[in-house]
Amino acid sequence: MYFIVRVTASQEKITSDILQNKVSRGGQDIYSIIMPHGMRGYIIVEAASEIACRDLILNEPHVKGMLPKSLEETELDKLLAAKQTAQEININDVIEFFAGPFKGYKAKVIKADSSKDEITVELMDVAVPIPVTTKASKARIIQKANQG
Repeated sequence: MYFIVRVTASQEKITSDILQNKVSRGGQDIYSIIMPHGMRGYIIVEAASEIACRDLILNEPHVKGMLPKSLEETELDKLLAAKQTAQEININDVIEFFAGPFKGYKAKVIKADSSKDEITVELMDVAVPIPVTTKASKARIIQKANQG
């Protein structure tokens, strides 16, 4: 059974490490701890039962609680697949920011690093184009680069 555990945002890695260390000491029926990319403030614990999961997270730092309903494996697969099919931003794509300090601006991608979720862009419609590096997750593609 899979359980979604709420944790302090940006503390997912630390919390999963703490829980993993607790599991490695033994005694719990915990099979895996999943830290899905793009799900801030949540980790997923695969456990034999709800009680095993609750025992694992009890009194641990950064843990805020557990969602009341467990996930089936098919639901988990859909959740993880949705995150994997995120847009692939490439060099020369034209993007528009929908969040952050550049919200509403259009830009041309000059460098893309999908492993870090970062893109370097030159803003369009500005007097002096200056390269800006920002998170790719705050942008959407409005025109793909010409292929070929």
